[in-house]
Amino acid sequence: MSSGKPGESGSAGRRPEPEEPGPGGRAETVTNAAIAVVTAAALVIAEVVFAFDRGVSPEPHSLLILLAGSASIALIGRWPMATAVTVGLCLPLYYVTGTDDTWVAWLMLFVAVMRSAANGRRAAPVATVVIALGFFTIGEITAFDPWRAAAILAWMAVIVAAAELIRNRAAYLQAVEQRAAEAERTREEEALRRATEERLHIARELHDVIAHNISLINVQASSAVHRRDPERAFEALEAIKTASKDTLRELRTTLGVLRQVDEQDGERAPVPGAGRLPELVRGARHDGLEAVLTVDGEPADALGGPEPPAPVGAAAYRIVQEALTNVRRHSAADRVEVAVAHGPGSFSVRVTDNGSGGAPGGRTPGNGLRGMRERILALGGEFSADFRPEGGFQVYARFPVE
Repeated sequence: MSSGKPGESGSAGRRPEPEEPGPGGRAETVTNAAIAVVTAAALVIAEVVFAFDRGVSPEPHSLLILLAGSASIALIGRWPMATAVTVGLCLPLYYVTGTDDTWVAWLMLFVAVMRSAANGRRAAPVATVVIALGFFTIGEITAFDPWRAAAILAWMAVIVAAAELIRNRAAYLQAVEQRAAEAERTREEEALRRATEERLHIARELHDVIAHNISLINVQASSAVHRRDPERAFEALEAIKTASKDTLRELRTTLGVLRQVDEQDGERAPVPGAGRLPELVRGARHDGLEAVLTVDGEPADALGGPEPPAPVGAAAYRIVQEALTNVRRHSAADRVEVAVAHGPGSFSVRVTDNGSGGAPGGRTPGNGLRGMRERILALGGEFSADFRPEGGFQVYARFPVE
């Protein structure tokens, strides 16, 4: 009666639990062997004590049965069903073939079932109890004793209930360990992902700041070298001074983020936004380009319209900055247009030039174009950069805004 329920529960719910784990490790094997030795010693000592207490000598076959059952516990890690069969047979054989009717042999069954359940198994403990109960039933058919049958069923019910508690406890501890390991692995992956994103962000910032301003310095320095008019040469030097100052300020800001240091006294550059796009256009004009800024299709000297969110504004500024730098470095353009458009739920910028930088598709995307694309995709926007059929190059970015 009590042996049927564990068997049913073992076959009903197919959860991912270790029904029959594979061979245990070295530590488990040593532990099982130690438990087998201690169990065998306890059973033999108890058998000898009880025998002398009755004034008789221990029966050799009873000792052999107890030793065989105890020895099988050492194999419970690798061959749990072998232990189940051996212990399930040894327990009833001890009482059927012997003259003693003490509780000693039940210790062997209890240790085997508990140890197997502690390893997370269910089939092996149930098999042990079912085999033992089957042989006890055969014995009771030939010589039925109601009190003895009731005692056997009670012992079996207690052992099965205790084994299920032990198995559930082991499964719970294993699940806790797995969740802790998974949480630790997730934390490490998240930290690595954040570190990678931060490195990419810093790399983009450094590239945008240094490439743009160094390009300005290079253009102005070349201009100063070829200008014979001292006044115009001084203007170029003044532009170099301003560009280098801006470079140092923005570089200090970026490195401050990298160090996670909040400079209280030093001069810190504000985060650039869309409102500073006219400055970039004026800088391009100062470098000799015919630079035009249009806002919603109309020429303008200021951005106008609603200011986009800070992340969108910063990304738009860096994209226009990098696009203008590429115009200076990679094309022979003399005219560039920066078009800003406010749409329903969107903010877009378009930079076009009339240069002849090569055939469409002939330019290998560098860090600048790659950084532009990463910025826009991170904000869920659209990006394109390619040569125009009528000539020149075009960079387009569209950002979703609320």
